[in-house]
Amino acid sequence: MPRTRACSAAAAWTERSTARRGRRYWRECRRIGGCPTGEARITSGYRLRARHVIHTVGPVWRGGDKCEPELLASCYRSCFALVERNGLRSVAFPAISCGIYGYPVEEAAAIAVAETRAALDRIDARVTFALVNGDVRLAYRRLLP
Repeated sequence: MPRTRACSAAAAWTERSTARRGRRYWRECRRIGGCPTGEARITSGYRLRARHVIHTVGPVWRGGDKCEPELLASCYRSCFALVERNGLRSVAFPAISCGIYGYPVEEAAAIAVAETRAALDRIDARVTFALVNGDVRLAYRRLLP
C-alpha cells in the first residue's frame, strides 16, 4: 500500500527524532516494554525540544464494530492521565489512528476533541493538535471554536 504524503512526513519525523534521541532512548523503550492499543507510555525527550514524549497506540479501523471508538478514546484518556501524573503543562497530539491506520477522520476528530474537552475540565494544560493534512485540519477546525 503506498504511503500518503502525511504518513511519509510522519515517518520521516519519527526516523529523525528517534535517531536524535540516541541509545538512552532505546534503552528506556526496552525498559518500559510495549504499549498495548489504547494505552500510553511516557519517555524522556532526550535531545528533542520536548522534555517528554508520550507514546500511544491507536486502533486500526476495522469497520467500527471492533471497539475502535473506545480504544481511540482510551488513547487520549491515557495520554492525559500521564500529562496530569507528570505535571506537564502542554501536550501535542497528531491525528491518532488516521492515515495508515484508516480511522475515518471526522469520527477520530470528534473523539479527540471530546476527550480533550473532558480532560481540560480537570487539568490545566495547553493542548495542540499537530495536523499535517488539510482534510484532517478541516475536520478538527469544524469542531473547535
